[in-house]
Amino acid sequence: MGEPSGIGPDLVLSLWQQRDQLNLPPFTVFGCIDTLALRATALGIDVPISPVEKHAIPQADSTGIPVINLPVASPDCCGVLQAANGVAVIEFIDQAVAGVIKGDFSGLVTCPIHKKNLYEAGFTHPGHTEYLATLATRHTGQSHTPVMMIASDSLRTVPVTIHIPIAHVPAQLNGELIKATIRICHSEMTARFGIKTPRIAVAGLNPHAGEDGAMGHEEQTVISPALEELRKDGLDVQGPLPADTMFHTRARATYDVAVCMYHDQALIPAKTLAFDEGVNVTLGLPFVRTSPDHGTALDIAGKNNARPDSLINAVRMAHAMTTKANT
Repeated sequence: MGEPSGIGPDLVLSLWQQRDQLNLPPFTVFGCIDTLALRATALGIDVPISPVEKHAIPQADSTGIPVINLPVASPDCCGVLQAANGVAVIEFIDQAVAGVIKGDFSGLVTCPIHKKNLYEAGFTHPGHTEYLATLATRHTGQSHTPVMMIASDSLRTVPVTIHIPIAHVPAQLNGELIKATIRICHSEMTARFGIKTPRIAVAGLNPHAGEDGAMGHEEQTVISPALEELRKDGLDVQGPLPADTMFHTRARATYDVAVCMYHDQALIPAKTLAFDEGVNVTLGLPFVRTSPDHGTALDIAGKNNARPDSLINAVRMAHAMTTKANT
């Protein structure tokens, strides 16, 4: 359900209302029944809610939205953050991951969380993705490296470095990180997207991909050697390419995923092309995880203004990825 004060409850309720029209797979919600009921009242909609037991298998013929009830401290919190609710939000995530790892659910779709609110509840991870990797390691005993992908019908992009200041990017980039990110992309594109030989385009760091060292040396000293190793291992890798010529229509037709060196290099083109439809996909985990590519939007919670497009696509993509993984 995500942050109770944000638009997560609105989107979940909307999703249930449209499930038949959109031909969505059955799903179960980890969240607070009282919050969902109060939000339905605020939105002026009638959505029946069916409490279910933990790890109950989703049923296509459910008469109400199936919810595994994990109560929050302040359920009537529309648009206003409540620090006391942070503990329950962490529990939503914990219980949902446990269900997916156990095999009761085929995939995980997460609504947006508010990191500042979780920090006040003792959350010590940079974000959702990193926490999911920690939970995966806790459950499986194996280390997992999460890789963020923003995906739509128009473009898939992956940043090598994510939530760090731009000034720190050159120091963080290294050949091992680049190779690990691209190998995970290659593996997941094959296993979960059904692309037998993924074509991977890789951006340079500097303008014009460094222009042979005139505008920076990272392409020559860090990125190119890493890509050459990957090519020797049989991966179809292009680059390093100038980022300003990678994302027009003809260029996008030449690859399946673009790997970029930093956050905005990947997310600006992705959000420009599909702002409402894009999906955040976490690669490198032992389960499928998708999420809407937007935030909690506290300012429009409970006002009937939240667009469910990204969540709808996140559910559809998670279903498609689990289907590909099992064929």
